[in-house]
Amino acid sequence: MKKLGFIVNPVAGIGGKVGLKGSDGEAVLKKALDLGATFESGQKALITMKALRNVADQLDIYTWPGEMGENICTAAGLSATVIGNIDSGHTTPEDTIRAARSLRDLNLDIILFAGGDGTARNIMDAVGTAVTVLGIPTGCKIHSGVYALNPRNAGMLIAQYVRGKVRETREAEVMDIDEELFRQDIVQARLYGYLRIPNETKMVQNLKSGRGYSESTSVELLSNYIADTMEKDVLYIVGTGSTTAAVMKKLELPYTLLGVDLVCNRKVIASDCTEHEILEYLDQYDRAKIIVTVIGGQGYIFGRGNQQLSAEVIRRTGRENIMVAASKNKMLSLFGQKLYVDTGCEDVNRLLCGYMRVLVGYGESMVVPVTD
Repeated sequence: MKKLGFIVNPVAGIGGKVGLKGSDGEAVLKKALDLGATFESGQKALITMKALRNVADQLDIYTWPGEMGENICTAAGLSATVIGNIDSGHTTPEDTIRAARSLRDLNLDIILFAGGDGTARNIMDAVGTAVTVLGIPTGCKIHSGVYALNPRNAGMLIAQYVRGKVRETREAEVMDIDEELFRQDIVQARLYGYLRIPNETKMVQNLKSGRGYSESTSVELLSNYIADTMEKDVLYIVGTGSTTAAVMKKLELPYTLLGVDLVCNRKVIASDCTEHEILEYLDQYDRAKIIVTVIGGQGYIFGRGNQQLSAEVIRRTGRENIMVAASKNKMLSLFGQKLYVDTGCEDVNRLLCGYMRVLVGYGESMVVPVTD
C-alpha cells in the first residue's frame, strides 16, 4: 500500500477569469468574489482524484477537512483519513503550510497538492525536499516545474507511481512572481527553491522559459502579418504575452501585456477584460477570433496565465477562429514537443486536440500537434 497525502488550496486560481492575474491575499480574494469569481480549484482536483479510483485498493489517503481535500475525496468515491482542522470558507496559506507539515510527519510516500506557484511555495516551506510531491495545476501563476501537465495527467502519474512504474524522483524548481508587479504588466520571477517530484517528464510541465535573443525579427514579421490581415467588423480577442503585445504595438494601440484586450476595426473597445466581459462582447458580434501565443519552455496555449480565455469563450469563438502566434525561436526551443491546453473542461480540451497551425512569420506557419 502507498500512503498518499492530498491537499487542496480552494482559492487557487480564483482571480484568473476575472483578470486579477493571481489569488494571493485576502483583498484579492474579496475583489475576485465581488467580480463574480467562483471556486474552481476543487473541481479541477476532482478530475485527478477520479483518475485514482482504479488504484484505490492500493492507496491509503490522508487529507484535510472540507474544501481542503475531504469533500473532493468523497465526491470521487475515495476513502480517506481526515486530519487537522480549518475554518471552512476562510482558508489561508498558513492552512496549506500546516496541512503539509502534518502530512509530512506521517511518513507518506507522496503528497499531492492542488494550487499555483504560491501554493508550491507554501508546500516547499513546509516539507522542503524531504517528501516527494506532485502539483495539480489549478492556480493563475504556474511557472514552477513541479506541476503535472493538467489534472488528468496528475492522476495518471500518481496511478503509475502507486503501481511502481515510476520509482525515481528528481528535484524541480519552485518559481514565483510578484503579483503586484504582475498586475502592472511587470514579470519579476525568481527561483524560490526546490521540491522533489516523480521523475516522469512526459506528464510533468517544464519550467517556464523567457524569450530568446533571436526571436525579435520573427515576432516583427508575424505581428506585421496579423495586423495586415485583420478583417473588418470582426471582434479580436487578444490574449496575454509579449508576442500578442507586439501585434498591438504594430496597430499603434494601447495594450495590457498580461491581460486580455478586445479590438475591432483597429480600435480597442475594451481592456484587461474578465471572462464575463468577453462573453458579453461575444453576444454583440457575429464573428470573433482569438489571438494567443505559446508559453516558452512549457508549450501551453490555454490555461496558463490566460484563464480569462475560458472554456466557454473558446467554445463560443470556435476552434477554427483561434490564431496561435509564436516566434520560430520559441517553437524550436520546444524541441518538437506538442502544444498543450488545460481549459478546465475536458470536452473543450478534446475539441482543441489535434493539429493546429502556428504562425511564425509573415504568412509562414508550422503545423503542430496539440494535446491536453
